[in-house]
Amino acid sequence: MLRRFISYYKPHRWMFFWDMAASLAVSVIGMVYPLITNKMLKTLIPNRMAKEIILASAAVLVLYIIRLLLRYFIQYYGHMIGTGMQTTMRRELFNHLQKLPFSYFDEHETGKIMTRMTSDLFEVSELAHHGPENVITSIVMFILAFIYLATINIWLTLIIFVCVPILIAVAVHYRRLMKNAFTERRETTGIINASIESSVSGIRVTKAYTNSEKESDKFEKGLVLFAEACRKSYVAMAKFHAGSSFITDIFNVIILIAGGLFLYAGKIDFADYTSFIVSVNLFISPITTLIGFMEQYQNGVTGFERFCEIMDTEPEHDSPDAADLGAAEGRIELKNLHFAYSSGSGREILHGVSLSADKGQTLALVGPSGGGKTTICHLLPRFYDVAPGQVFIDGKDVTALTADSLRRNIGIVQQDVFLFNGSIRENILYGRLDATEEEVTKAAKKANIHDWVMTLPDKYETQIGERGVKLSGGQKQRLSIARVFLKNPAILVLDEATSALDNTTEILIQQALDELCVGRTTIVVAHRLSTIRRADKICVISEGNVAETGTHEELMAKNGIYAGLYRLQFRDYDESVSAANLT
Repeated sequence: MLRRFISYYKPHRWMFFWDMAASLAVSVIGMVYPLITNKMLKTLIPNRMAKEIILASAAVLVLYIIRLLLRYFIQYYGHMIGTGMQTTMRRELFNHLQKLPFSYFDEHETGKIMTRMTSDLFEVSELAHHGPENVITSIVMFILAFIYLATINIWLTLIIFVCVPILIAVAVHYRRLMKNAFTERRETTGIINASIESSVSGIRVTKAYTNSEKESDKFEKGLVLFAEACRKSYVAMAKFHAGSSFITDIFNVIILIAGGLFLYAGKIDFADYTSFIVSVNLFISPITTLIGFMEQYQNGVTGFERFCEIMDTEPEHDSPDAADLGAAEGRIELKNLHFAYSSGSGREILHGVSLSADKGQTLALVGPSGGGKTTICHLLPRFYDVAPGQVFIDGKDVTALTADSLRRNIGIVQQDVFLFNGSIRENILYGRLDATEEEVTKAAKKANIHDWVMTLPDKYETQIGERGVKLSGGQKQRLSIARVFLKNPAILVLDEATSALDNTTEILIQQALDELCVGRTTIVVAHRLSTIRRADKICVISEGNVAETGTHEELMAKNGIYAGLYRLQFRDYDESVSAANLT
């Protein structure tokens, strides 16, 4: 762990060297004042050497000005080293998160991940700056102070030195308590951040259902846990600081008693005793600095451990001999798929599902909710790995292909559209970042959104807000379709793409989708069976199995599950139309 932490200093090693050199220089300059004080008390003042007194004072002033500049250097560049290390870790963490499998995000809340990327790494950067500085300078100061005090009176110095092991023992004992307390506090901070992220993202739902009190109650539970974790950490801190401060206070008592006795016995003169009293803080100060550093050390180490926990999570990986799919034709075959979400109860979702679609065909997946239709869509681009079972694209097992080349050939349009906070152009360009302006416009026209965009004051530069909050459901859906048009994949997955839209908007979207499907192999998940009547093949997925397969006409002739669902939907539709006519 230590070696791993130290490796982040490597890009900043020269600045770190100068930072440590400046810190040592500050420590050495700190020794000047007691030395000159001793010189004045023993020689300059008794001998009335006024000129030398002024020169000595001037020398101290010059050194203090130098120390001023050195401290500025340490504070600025030292913190920049910490910031540089934090930036590197944050970049690595973000890039690593991009490579983690879907299952990781199924099990970890966004707010908790954010805590590790922000506050945890800030504490790590503070440790990176202050840690080596405090440790190295404190040790140097301690050694120099010990040598200097020993030259004044070795026995008085040794008496004080005996108290140091006691102070260290107290610090080590309470350090263990602090570590556990700080870890718990960080975990509860993550819970609070997750609650905030969830509540803010769902604020419209909260207001629509007037459930502000419910959200407040959920947040309050997190606050209670946080307050209790803070209480435990502050108890540990209070014991640590109170105990260590008491021992350092004992130092002063020992100096007062022992020094007084030594002075009374004539084993030390008044000038040396005064210098000793003035200089003893040079001995105690580095110890108290190290004691105070323990709290920062625990914060930083806990944060770094949590950082490493994510970094050590196994990312998605391609097999060593994985091939690039290139431009896919679009033939799809699923053989004996079994699957269970690791974050769930362990219950198997798919039980030996097998189905296929030839190039350019439309395969519709229908059936009751929870049957496994969306899961099949997730397995096609290998968002999850299956075991046992196989997924083939153009006759090639997807596990033998690179994930990037596979996903470049698959476009997905979902019911829950995710748009990024930015402009309309930026969101369309997400389909292919190197697309030209002409290509972006062409994609928007195909998605039936260009005319609307041109009515806006800022046109394609219009900001859509977080998750596209400034757009209607239909506008968001058409924007996502434009994104897929730009991507131009060989395989298209439509997962309930129009189920949340009104009839008029659905017709417009369906027109865009119909054009999008031309020449592509398409997997359609739909509850509105009227939208998939023309599909080349329809599979009924029920309780993780393929219950029926065929065209619309074939399945209606079988008079099975599909026929029952179809008749039920159109009976409900006819009843709603009749009710509307009556009113």
